Amino acid sequence: MNKIFIIISSIILIIACNNQPEKKEVKEAPIAAIIKHIDSNAIALNNGEKWKVDDKMLVHIRNMENDINSFENTSNSDYKELAKKLQSNLDLLTSNCTMQGQAHDELHKWLLPYIDLVNVFSETTNKQELQAQLKKIQASYLTFNQYFQ
Repeated sequence: MNKIFIIISSIILIIACNNQPEKKEVKEAPIAAIIKHIDSNAIALNNGEKWKVDDKMLVHIRNMENDINSFENTSNSDYKELAKKLQSNLDLLTSNCTMQGQAHDELHKWLLPYIDLVNVFSETTNKQELQAQLKKIQASYLTFNQYFQ
């Protein structure tokens, strides 16, 4: 079930990230190519350097990171409000996808699992599970900041 969700998310992201209508073959990527993309989930550096994320996209990633950090540094316990903010920024991030090439592919290796984490966080109701899921989301930003700028 989880893999199906990731595959569907991949298809949506590939379609959302394709801003050039003449590249129709990207929109109709075969399932085997998507699965290969998912299975090769180890993020690689750009010849030892961090990948540059387009500013239009980075702003939404940083907004989510700031929302998470602010949430942890206050006595706020409205997990559902945080989930709404994260989802809103995810929607903006995917709709503003302008990246191409290997930087785009490497970002997706981080982004697809992150989307899954946010979805689980949004659906969780148990406070202990919410806290555990939030820790996973925070850890994903350690990975993001290791490979992207």
